[in-house]
Amino acid sequence: MLTTACVALSSLLAFLLGLALARLLWCRPAPPGEHRTDDATFTALHLAAMAAPALRAGLDRDSARRAVRHLRVLLGTRAVAITSTEAALAWEGPCTDDVLTYARATLAAGRTQVFPGRALPHERASDAGPDRGPDRGPEHGAVVVPLTVDGTVVGALAAFDDEVSAALVRTVAEVGRWVSGQLELAELDVSRRRALEAEMRALRAQISPHFVYNALTTIASFVRTDPARARELLLDFADFSRYALRRAHDFTTLADELTCVDRYLLLERARFGDKLRFSMQVAPEVLSVLVPFLCLQPLVENAIKHGMRGPGTPGEVRVVVRDAGPEAHITVEDDGAGMDPECARRMLDEDPAREGSGIGLANVDLRLRQIYGDGYGLVVETALGAGTKVRLRVPKSQLSSL
Repeated sequence: MLTTACVALSSLLAFLLGLALARLLWCRPAPPGEHRTDDATFTALHLAAMAAPALRAGLDRDSARRAVRHLRVLLGTRAVAITSTEAALAWEGPCTDDVLTYARATLAAGRTQVFPGRALPHERASDAGPDRGPDRGPEHGAVVVPLTVDGTVVGALAAFDDEVSAALVRTVAEVGRWVSGQLELAELDVSRRRALEAEMRALRAQISPHFVYNALTTIASFVRTDPARARELLLDFADFSRYALRRAHDFTTLADELTCVDRYLLLERARFGDKLRFSMQVAPEVLSVLVPFLCLQPLVENAIKHGMRGPGTPGEVRVVVRDAGPEAHITVEDDGAGMDPECARRMLDEDPAREGSGIGLANVDLRLRQIYGDGYGLVVETALGAGTKVRLRVPKSQLSSL
């Protein structure tokens, strides 16, 4: 997350510097006493900020339509158009009907193309070098630059104006590189979301095998001796499965997450009997806080697995949720055998997708860090013979999901 943000910021600063200098070279003279560099930089920053959200959604007709109006003002040209590799997506101003023709020539060349206007008949393609367009150019001069994502050309940005100067060519090229950067960030967002969805599927796979087998075996043991109890446990199991295996969004309320934990604990207590004790202490004011889906149940499962000292030995699991101003603080604690702190560190460092890796601890830790930042990962306090306490913090104001 931080790496992506740093790349975006450095690209934006380089883009703004180049664009501001280019604007000074080809824009009309400013009135006496006006701070031209400051004004150009501020204007470029403002317009880039207006266009960026649309471009971060990816390249389609809607995003191009919302971005092109700001890009036209940013460039200061008569017209601007954005195309994909197959169609003209959006334009602002009196663009030529042949914009896709010039875009395709640019896409084929893979580099910036300059097309002389019809008002400049003396500028023939044969005299203009390899980057000049066909003899019959647009009504006005045009500069067309390819838009790329990870080295693949995905579209083009075209700017039309009365006169094509060297400064305009440089400026359009800079804007094209910045637009390409925003489209790459959009692709990174998509890839990150796909990765999170894959991790969620891996977490569900970790939960399913052992717990489902143990829960059903426990329920089966009550079918003859206590049918009413078996029916209640079966309903609890259905509620838990409906929540844990549903096609969920990135976030759920803390109240729903705690309900899932409660159902899970009821099933585990039926399995261990009075040997397993558990308690929940929850501040009511944080029940509506949004938390990452399935961020607590794996911690409770881990506490039970490592918290029971041995057959016939009782164990206790405590879940405490406190209101801490801008955050909700959650602890899952057991009084079991504990573990070597180095072992706990290795559990968090394991690959979440690896089979048998910490019953989801590494997965939960990774998702918390990806969503909120590195300062919000799991904190494990443990020692041999001293039980284990796992702490996590969740901001009350949900950050934008991945």
